Amino acid sequence: MDEKHTFRATGHTEVKAYVPTTFDETADGPALNEVQVTETFSGDIEGQGIARVIQVARRDGSASFVGLERVRGTIADLSGTFLLQVSGTLVGQQMQSEWFVVPGSGTGRLRGLRGDGGFKAQVGQHGAIWLDYFFE
Repeated sequence: MDEKHTFRATGHTEVKAYVPTTFDETADGPALNEVQVTETFSGDIEGQGIARVIQVARRDGSASFVGLERVRGTIADLSGTFLLQVSGTLVGQQMQSEWFVVPGSGTGRLRGLRGDGGFKAQVGQHGAIWLDYFFE
C-alpha cells in the first residue's frame, strides 16, 4: 500500500486588488460578476496569488463564488507555482471558502503538489488560510 504523508500549511492572505465587473444582471435576481483578485500569502505559504472569480451577488449583500487562482511562491521552502480551484460564500461580513490544488498544476519544486483546504476572513481583514497537502 502506497501511503502519502500529508502536511498542513497555515497562514494568511492580504488582498491587494479586488476589481469586480458585472457582466449580467436582472431587475429581480442576483447579478453575475467577474472579480479579479490579487493577493499575497504569508506563513507556511509565501507568495503572490492572481485569481479570476465568478460571483453571484444577491440583493441582500450575500454572495456565492467559484474561481481559479495561480499562486507563485513557496511551501515549506519549495518554490514553484500551482493552481487552486475555489468555491465559497459571503454572508454578512464573513467570507469562507474551500479550495483544492488542481491536479497536474504544480511547477518547479511544487510539481506533483496535491491537497485541499480553504480560508475564512472578515471582509476587509486578512484571511486565515490552510492547506492539507502532499506530493504525488
